[in-house]
Formats: sequence, C-alpha cells, structure tokens
Amino acid sequence: MIDKYLTVTALTKYIKRKLDMDKHLRTVWLKGEISNFKHHNRGHMYMTIKDKQTRIQAIMFAGNNRYLKFMPENGMQVLIKGEVSVFEAAGQYQLYIKAMEPDGIGALYVQFEQLKKKLQEKGYFSDHYKKPIPSFPKHIGVITSPTGAAVRDIITTIKRRYPIAEITIIPVLVQGPTAAQTVVNGIKLANEKEIFDVLIVGRGGGSIEELWCFNEEIVVDAIYHSKLPIISAVGHETDTTLSDFVADLRAPTPTGAAELAVPSYQQLMEKITALRNMIQGTIQQKLNHHQKMLKRLEESYAFRYPEQLIRQKEQELDKEVDRLRRQTQNIYRQKQEMLHFLNRRLNTQFPKKKLDHALLEFSRIMNRKSESMKSYIEQKSNQLALNIEKLVLLNPLKTLERGFSITYTPQQEILKTSEQIEENEQITVRITDATLHCKVLNKEEIE
Repeated sequence: MIDKYLTVTALTKYIKRKLDMDKHLRTVWLKGEISNFKHHNRGHMYMTIKDKQTRIQAIMFAGNNRYLKFMPENGMQVLIKGEVSVFEAAGQYQLYIKAMEPDGIGALYVQFEQLKKKLQEKGYFSDHYKKPIPSFPKHIGVITSPTGAAVRDIITTIKRRYPIAEITIIPVLVQGPTAAQTVVNGIKLANEKEIFDVLIVGRGGGSIEELWCFNEEIVVDAIYHSKLPIISAVGHETDTTLSDFVADLRAPTPTGAAELAVPSYQQLMEKITALRNMIQGTIQQKLNHHQKMLKRLEESYAFRYPEQLIRQKEQELDKEVDRLRRQTQNIYRQKQEMLHFLNRRLNTQFPKKKLDHALLEFSRIMNRKSESMKSYIEQKSNQLALNIEKLVLLNPLKTLERGFSITYTPQQEILKTSEQIEENEQITVRITDATLHCKVLNKEEIE
C-alpha cells in the first residue's frame, strides 16, 4: 500500500522528463516584457517574462547572454528563443533563454521614464534638497503594510541594533489602485504629529506592477515636501522606484533601511569602550610623565641644597649688577662724545651760512642772465631793422612809385612775355594809384 505514494522528488523528476520530451517545448519562441531583472555576479541573468495576464520565471545563463548586444532592463519588450523545463529544487517550470533581442519598451516603463524626466527637470532628485538623517533618532515612524514581512524585518532590526529607539507603525496599503493615496496620507500624518525624527517608507519586493504606487507622482511629491527626513525602502536591491530618487536616503531593502536609520548599539558600546580605554591610557601616560618630572625636581640640586643655591645666585646677581653699571657708564660716555661731535659738525655746517652763500650766488647768476638777455635783445633788434630796410627796397609798390607798372593776363598772372597774350585780349595794368583795364591792339616783337 505504501508503494503507491511518490516522493516530491520523484514526481518533480517525472514532470521534468515529460516536459523535456515534448518537442513543442524544446524550442519556444516567446514575446513578452521583462520585470524583476537581476544580473548575478556569476554572469547569469534572472528575470520574469510577462504579458497582461500571465508571467513565467526565466533564466539566461552566462554562456548565452555573453553574446547579447544590449543590456536587458525592467520594462523592456523582448523577443526570446528558449526552452521550457522544470527547476527541480523549487519544483517550478521556467524558461531557459537561448537568445534574446529587444522588441520595444513596456507601457509602465515608458510611463516611469517620462515621469522620471519630468521630476528630474523640476529638481526633485537634486542632492541640494535632501535632508540629513539624524545619527541618534529617538522616535522612528514606519510607513508600510502592517502585515507584510517588511515591517517585521524593520522592527526586529531596530530593536536589535538600537533598542532605546521608539517605533510607531503607520499602516498603509502598499499595492493596488488606492495604495498611493494611503502612502501620501501616512506621510502627511507623520509630519502633522511632529513626534518623529525620521520616517521609513517602503515595502517588500515584487513586480513592477506591485511596486507601482511608489512610482506615482503624488507619492513622490509627498516625499519631496516632507519636513521629516525619509528613508526609502522599496523592494529588493535590484528594484528602483521614483521614491528612491527623491528620498533623502535610499536603502536596498527594508532591513537595510532599519540599519541606516539607527546606529548599532553594539558598535556604539565598542566605540565607547575604545574611547574610554584611549582616554585612560592617555591620562596614565600624562600621569607617569608628570610623576617622572616631579621625581627629577625632587632630586635636583635646588630642592636638596636651597641655601647654597640662594648664596650662589646672590653672588651671580652682584656680578650682573656690576656688569650692568659698567655697561651703562660706557654707553653714557659714548653718547656724550657723539653729542660733542655732532655739535661741532653743526657749527661748521650751519644752515644760515649756506643760505647766505646760496643767495649771493643766485644774485650773481641773475645779473649775468640779465646782461645776456639785454645783449641778445639788442642784437635781434638790429637784425630786425636791417630786414625791414631790405623789405622796403624789394616792395613792388615802391617800384610803381618810380614810374613802373605791373601787367596781368586775363587769368591774373603777371604778364612777362608776348606769348602769354593774344591780340584783342583784355589785360590789366596796375600803376601807383589805379588799375587800368586795357585791350591789346597788336603785338610787336622786340629783338
């Protein structure tokens, strides 16, 4: 009777062989959208391929994905060639991808990128507006689903790391059409209470559709305008939402958010112990140093024989007083000699004598300059008179007074030769007291 019952392993192996023997599943051509993409550090790629109604888990081993000409991303529409088989350890069927190429981008991914670009242009993601997370928070608000695993992880981590912190759960929906508004209401409520030091907003992992409320613009806007610093803890490490970009600090997981929100009690105690030991060591070193100094002072000559030291210092003081007196007298004598020297020099170079000599020299120079100027003016006056006489002799008007005349052509040029004028042309004749306008009747050349 017992032989009728199969083990889970046997059943899984049977189903796997059935699928592997189906020729229709050996080569499958599939079209769908990528979500929950993860690139393992060993090179394998894990993802979910889905359409509007259904999804299937998929894996593309490193030996196959090394030939990809693109990097798969969440929301990307792809065309896939692969085979369907069973992953025995989990007992689930999945798609083993042999080849893949892009086939456009999913609607949610397009919406995500468009809203991301819009908010980025508005400055929502700028580090300039991010608020610092308090180092030692007293009261932490957790905005998440009260029934999920995320809230248990956050509470457990905070209690383990920093048990003195008070935790308040603000229950909200984290999935569904009304989830975004409940998250916004939770953030506003926490700000109105004014009792929290920091907020943790998030949920556990899921598909892009399940995490979509944290991509809604109203949630991003509420995080941006929150007066309290917010740590975003949405999904797993590979999941990224717009709430992560606008939050003051992004945690890869809810557990990571709890670790970022509070310090480690154990690490603080270790640090305090280390500081206490360092302070005690420093104090002990200074104490030992000063004890050694005190011992040297106690063993010094001054403490052992104070009277002898005082008498010795008194003798040294007498010597210094005598030396100071001698130096003072020498300096006084030197200054007196210098004063006598300067007085003698001042008498020999008295400023009034130099001034009288300079005035006398200035008077002689002015006399010489005056005589030179008079001689120069007289010389120039004689030369001027001579030049005037020459000008008078050469004045054309004087020539006219002696009976001569000046004849001009019609062009008002002085007539010098007969070639300048023709018969019947008008000429102008200048005499002493008039100007005559004449006409040439004929020309006779003179040999």
